[in-house]
Order: sequence, then structure tokens, then C-alpha cells
Amino acid sequence: MATVSAWYVVHTQPHGELKAQRHLMRQGFEVFLPQYVKRRRHARKIELVRAPLFPRYLFVAIDMAVARWRAISSTIGVNYLVCSGNTPLPVPNGIVESIRGRVGEDGLVPVEPTIPFKMGDPVQMVSGALADSHGLFQCVTDEDRVIVLLDLMGRQLRVKVPLEAVAAIA
Repeated sequence: MATVSAWYVVHTQPHGELKAQRHLMRQGFEVFLPQYVKRRRHARKIELVRAPLFPRYLFVAIDMAVARWRAISSTIGVNYLVCSGNTPLPVPNGIVESIRGRVGEDGLVPVEPTIPFKMGDPVQMVSGALADSHGLFQCVTDEDRVIVLLDLMGRQLRVKVPLEAVAAIA
């Protein structure tokens, strides 16, 4: 009679997801680290980078009847295996499979950007030629850009800008 492995959650060290994944795989564990494309802004540049969907967490498949699961907590890059008392907590059935089913050919999970504005919210341009201009948020276009209604030279002008160029006015 074959035993079935279940998925469990591993808490990693800060920025240690890839290191933990590599070392767990060397030990023979099946590991799933879902990643997505993250926009990172640094030094007036915006770059797209791969980032963990759940920072500091990854999934590992364990057959509790066979595997030496206690070794996971002493693996390089790992803080601990998420447990209830001394027993590892399995991820509910279907969760990991659902996430894996969304992974594209590029190995990434598509994530829709969250838009922190609604129509009519006051916003400020934070980068580009219109930096420091104030306007009203209008809508999102389908290319990760937004339309903002700006007051420029006594008239209202609709401009299409990257989402990262706009911030809410506090």
C-alpha cells in the first residue's frame, strides 16, 4: 500500500527562500516556491524582478511515514517547519495544486496589480516630467497604466502614466 505525501509550509530566513529551496531539494524533498513578477523601484529606475509570492515561505511535500521531516528545520535557509505543537501542519488539500495550476510557462504566478485608488481620488505625480503635479485618478488601462486628470495651464488634461508614477495625496 503506497503512502501519499502532503504539502507542508516551511518558514525561511529573510530572503532565504531560494537557498532553502536548493538545500531541501538536495535532500530529496519536493519543493514548491511560487514566484511572481514584482516591480522594484530603486534610484529612479523601475525594474521587474522575480519575487516569492509568499515572502519567507515555501511549500514542501512530505510523506510522514517515510521522510525524515525533522531534518527540515536544520536545513540551511530554513527557520522552521510550521507545526502545531510538535506535529507539522499540512496545507489543506487543493491549495498548493490550485497555485501550481496558475503557474505560467515562464514559471511565474500571474498577479493582478492592486490599484489603491478609486475614480475621483486626489493623486500626485511622483516621477516623470509631470512630477509634483496634482490631479484626480480616473481609471486603469489594460497596459498597467492609469489615466489621471490633471489641471495644467488652466485646463484639465487627461494623461496616461505608469501606475508607479502616481501616489495618493495624504
